[in-house]
Amino acid sequence: MGYPGADELERRARALVAAAPGVLRLRAVGESRGGRPLWLLSAGHGERQLLTVAGAHANEQVGGASALRLARLLARRPEHLASLGCTWHFLLCLDPDGARLAHGWQPEEPAPSLEECHWHFYRPAFACQPESLPAPGTGRRPLPESAALVRLLDTLRPVAQFTLHGIEFGGAFTMLTRRVTGAGRAFRETAALLRIPLDDHPCDGPDWRPDPPGVLWLPDGSSGSERDPSGFVAGSTWLYPRRYGTLTVLVEAPAWSVPAVSDPRPAPDPEREVAQVGELLLGRTREITELLGEQPAQSVSEELLPLCAAARELLDVAPSLAATWAAEERGGSRGHLATLGVAGRRIPLRAAAMMRRALARTAPGTACVLADLVREWCRELDKAYELRWTPVAAQTGLHVRTMLDVARRVCG
Repeated sequence: MGYPGADELERRARALVAAAPGVLRLRAVGESRGGRPLWLLSAGHGERQLLTVAGAHANEQVGGASALRLARLLARRPEHLASLGCTWHFLLCLDPDGARLAHGWQPEEPAPSLEECHWHFYRPAFACQPESLPAPGTGRRPLPESAALVRLLDTLRPVAQFTLHGIEFGGAFTMLTRRVTGAGRAFRETAALLRIPLDDHPCDGPDWRPDPPGVLWLPDGSSGSERDPSGFVAGSTWLYPRRYGTLTVLVEAPAWSVPAVSDPRPAPDPEREVAQVGELLLGRTREITELLGEQPAQSVSEELLPLCAAARELLDVAPSLAATWAAEERGGSRGHLATLGVAGRRIPLRAAAMMRRALARTAPGTACVLADLVREWCRELDKAYELRWTPVAAQTGLHVRTMLDVARRVCG
């Protein structure tokens, strides 16, 4: 199945429309910063509107595969749409510019290489992630992709918005902007069926109420600030459509699962473990910073500058992130502490991987040392957490089954 790139998503969508013209249709609803079209694939003609957003983060390409899988199912079985009384829209890739920079690796199942995955890694700096809206008072204008999504939400006023994500390694979880009876239980059953470990208590969303394992929801009246792994706090397009009564559901599917994050037992010494994770994060990011020195940005090609910006941002925010963990984490399950341990390793690995790509031609010596770090840290991750590949069919299955279940609950 694999992860389709931006061009492949369009080609496959057009083929689906050609095969089911009475059910499916495709149109552009905006353009990216680079002038690439944002494609919306729509299924059915019901009064209720449902929206699925894929490809919001460039490194999370599984969402596009999931969107096409569900669209194909609805085209073959339009009675699903009729029973829901809905039109289901799929924004196939919210960040096609970023997706092009991230695309290049395809998992060779059944045993893909985590190291090979990181040779192609790219996740934009926070200000370039289109689900994030500018904070009030900053004077920053929304990205063209963000503005297109907001226009779509204003036009559709959907009953539910699904946003599809895929972490490199960790556990599965879902976040809902309000509680939906039975949705948490169904999500857990789906993850169990697909043999995907649940994240007992994810690090995401400090304002969100955990409903372990694997579920967070937003209490009424909460601001819902979402803490990105880079350490930022900001509003997002997840919360924007609450003015229309829209339920937003995020679904996170891991490429490599980490069984340890699902352990519900109390951690024996959480403060010591958090301190160790902070030391590891700071030690590894310091190692990268010292290696890079005053590496001039102008030595990197314009095409690869976004990699430098994203990596530098991760290095810059690591101290504040470690301090936040130390201040906030006073307890929790073994699974939650494992999630922190994974996050503390993920950040420097991402930074080293992106800098290696950026400097491969202009500073090959530095890039070679960074490549050694990526290789070493991938092996340490596998040894420490016993990573287990999640087949792409299971990743997309988690997305599709969760969307269908929640849609039945909110439209039924």
